[in-house]
Amino acid sequence: MTMKKTAGLILGAMLALGSQSASAQDYPAKTITMIVPFAAGGSSDVIARLVGDEMGRVLGQRIVMENMGGAGGATALSRASRAEPDGYTIVIGNSGTNAASYTIYPDLKYTNADFAPVGLVAKTSPMIALKLDFPAKTLAEFVAYAKANPGKISLGHAGVGSSNYLICRTFIKASGVDVALVSYRGAGPALNDLMGGQIDGVCDAATSLSGAVQGEKVRALVVATPDRLASLPQVPTSVEAGLPAFQAQGWNAIFVPKNTPEPVIAKLNAALRTALASPNLQERFKTLSSVVPTAEEMSPAFVAKMVPAEIEKYRLLLQDK
Repeated sequence: MTMKKTAGLILGAMLALGSQSASAQDYPAKTITMIVPFAAGGSSDVIARLVGDEMGRVLGQRIVMENMGGAGGATALSRASRAEPDGYTIVIGNSGTNAASYTIYPDLKYTNADFAPVGLVAKTSPMIALKLDFPAKTLAEFVAYAKANPGKISLGHAGVGSSNYLICRTFIKASGVDVALVSYRGAGPALNDLMGGQIDGVCDAATSLSGAVQGEKVRALVVATPDRLASLPQVPTSVEAGLPAFQAQGWNAIFVPKNTPEPVIAKLNAALRTALASPNLQERFKTLSSVVPTAEEMSPAFVAKMVPAEIEKYRLLLQDK
């Protein structure tokens, strides 16, 4: 290679770095799109809108939601993985979209390495809820009814690969019941069908179920947390209900495409931290039975370490059918 060509390559690299630095300093200069991997109304959508509004105020630019259901979130993650790594396309993910999906859909066109974490957004409480006229009133009665009627109870979820699907699978493994799982494009449509009596129950997070439970449109059967929820104190924990093996912790995190500049990720992370410190948002999280992560959990490093562990955890769960 000639000295002239070498000098040209070096100059080009320096200009590219300079341009990237300048764009990071100006970021954000326009509206940001947050991809939500499910239909409107589910826990990921509710959390995304609350946090997105607050982050937008901090950043001085709107964050608009793009709901994209399908394949338990894989359709949305595929789009996010191909987006320009400039910080103007971000995605909210969970244990399903960013962990279990790699086992469920082995032919995905992306991997965990195609995303860079921004930070943990929320921790959620898995729950089983039933239609109001379902004959079983307690978890013990439900399990007994399900075992006496194998395959006849229908439980809805937000699609194979979603975090709600994982709640169903965890519950089935813990209880040993045989139920029919019904897939939807999001938790919202599943909940609508439950309230309409088209299905017997749903596996979901308390975040999206709280309003329907408090409004007595559905009946919460059990929550898979160590302690009762302040917003739904009448709902027994799995330990109290006699099924201690049904324990789970849901989560949501924000990701960006790989190669997004570190200064841009830092700005997004700072905006996320400020948003989660908002008293208004914290009060809404309490109402929705969602938990604000700790300062450490909000860091990109924490999520980068957590996700591979989640991938392995759900690989073991899903291969044990």
